[in-house]
Amino acid sequence: MTVISAPTAPRQRAAAGLWRDAWQRFRRDRMAVLGAVVLLVLVMGVAIGPLLYPISPTDIDFANSQAPPSWPHPFGTNDLGQDQLARILSGGRVSLVVGVAAMAVAISLGTLVGALSGFYGGWIDTALMRVTDLFLSLPQLPLLLLVVYLFRERLQAIAGPEAGIFILVVVVIGGLNWMSVARLVRASFLQMREMDFVLAARAVGARPRRLIWVHIMPNVLSVTIVAATLAVGTAIITESTLSFLGLGFPPDVPTWGRMLYDAQNYLTQAPHMAIFPGLAIFLTVLSINYVGDGLRDALDPKTRR
Repeated sequence: MTVISAPTAPRQRAAAGLWRDAWQRFRRDRMAVLGAVVLLVLVMGVAIGPLLYPISPTDIDFANSQAPPSWPHPFGTNDLGQDQLARILSGGRVSLVVGVAAMAVAISLGTLVGALSGFYGGWIDTALMRVTDLFLSLPQLPLLLLVVYLFRERLQAIAGPEAGIFILVVVVIGGLNWMSVARLVRASFLQMREMDFVLAARAVGARPRRLIWVHIMPNVLSVTIVAATLAVGTAIITESTLSFLGLGFPPDVPTWGRMLYDAQNYLTQAPHMAIFPGLAIFLTVLSINYVGDGLRDALDPKTRR
């Protein structure tokens, strides 16, 4: 028992040291830390904000229609007199969950395709890359609009108005944004599979599954994390685009994109209706990108001292 378990402690200490070193280097990146703070504030705001700001986002008050920002309504009201701050806090939950869920779909599919293509090569690489090229050649926005338009009513009838459109938006956005992830992961695998430590592990009898997930994948982690952060921002913007075009969530679900769609006819009379949801999208995407850049530098083995 002692002989078998002895190497475990050095490995655990080494892994802890690597993560500690990554955390130290992430802390030295001021923009990444600032992005993490802003992102944490936004997440905490949409998570517990509706509990601390107990104004319903669906209450209608025509007497305060298009009211500018004031103490009772810090972000003003929309054309129906609904509180903009309450709608941003409530809609942020939907926008962030859609972004994270669509990112999970894109990263999972892209990592699987890229890993198999880069590790095995040959006809598997050729077939998977031709499928990737096919998806890259498709016009994403028109295809996205067409798929959502064709299947929205069917899924809503099966799963309900909100759940149906949520599943459709997440699957379609994730299914149309995995190609860049697959190419990045494939390129990293093509490089890593010829490294000495991989060849040594193969020589001692390591199976392909272990080579992929234990020896190569941890070294591709930085690329995957950056792709994941970019995918979250892309998914949030894409969902906002769908909602802005009227093909997203129903009007009673106040996503940030839906709020911009509702504000497009009142940009001169009530610009605050577009400023605050647009600012929420801008800050979220920008902070996610800064966090992704910081994680890429912190987790990159080539920059580790």
